[in-house]
Amino acid sequence: MNVATAMRRFELHLRRRGLRVTEPRRSILELAWSTHRHFTAEDLFRWARERDARASRATVYRTLALMVEGGFLAPLDGGRGQMLYEHILGHHHHDHMICLECGRIIEFRCDAIEKLQEEQARKHRFQLAGHSLTLEGYCAGCTRQQAGAPETDEAQAASP
Repeated sequence: MNVATAMRRFELHLRRRGLRVTEPRRSILELAWSTHRHFTAEDLFRWARERDARASRATVYRTLALMVEGGFLAPLDGGRGQMLYEHILGHHHHDHMICLECGRIIEFRCDAIEKLQEEQARKHRFQLAGHSLTLEGYCAGCTRQQAGAPETDEAQAASP
């Protein structure tokens, strides 16, 4: 989904909640939409300050919460004591593997896992509204380093 469409939906979300559509809120949504990687609230605040030195940390955090609430962004526990975010509106669902050593995030989709989750929900008469699956462990590069093996060209090419 492009930023213009996301912006129209965000403005509608704000109005439905009785909130004003302000330039700082619009700017923060644009910044979040300008990246295709996972980011922290502090990353978003830093980007906002680079764009406008008057940007407020409180406005960034409140707008971030509004974007999550409206289904524009999804939070992801990065496993290092910080929450990460990614924009999801208009994107296909996917799950994550997070390396506990280097923090690398690998996105994946597995139809078999999706099917099993849906079957379990049906079995328990549970109405699914959404889900998040995060696998934690060690990427190939960190596993090799822990074992003391030198990195191969293949492992280096797979690094973020």
